[in-house]
Amino acid sequence: MVVPWVGFPFRKFVDFCQPLSSAKYVRFLSFHRPQEAIGQRQDAYPWPYYEGLRLDEATNELTLMTTGIYGKPLPKQHGAPVRLIVPWKYGYKGPKSIVKIEFVREQPRSFWNDLAPSEYSFLSNVDPDIPHPRWSQATERDIGTGLRIPTLKYNGYGEFVQSLYT
Repeated sequence: MVVPWVGFPFRKFVDFCQPLSSAKYVRFLSFHRPQEAIGQRQDAYPWPYYEGLRLDEATNELTLMTTGIYGKPLPKQHGAPVRLIVPWKYGYKGPKSIVKIEFVREQPRSFWNDLAPSEYSFLSNVDPDIPHPRWSQATERDIGTGLRIPTLKYNGYGEFVQSLYT
């Protein structure tokens, strides 16, 4: 989706925190309030949501810590108080309603990779040449028109992120 997010490069947050040189990954933890979030009342999932990125991915110029959308503060349904946007990855790699951020040495576990490791990799880059075990990822549905269109590798951001993976 193309959305007018309001925020700042996550790299600025990393620079402010000055993680130890031993840190190679960033781990994110989302809120856990089942009394407010109906979906968290399901015992089938290991709430709260948790996700991770390599430090080089987190500090890429395109990784955005968002605080708003459409010029207004970020509402709960869009991940308030802060949400991470990583535009070349599948959406679940962008945690919402972040309450804790840790810089860690070892690759952190991630929610969907733990639940279905054969379906969701830690990297989870948008790549039409890597099919999901249950469906093709070669096309995607345009929200505005409903038409199926070719999926672009890295969501079309290859020139900005390809070097992270070669």
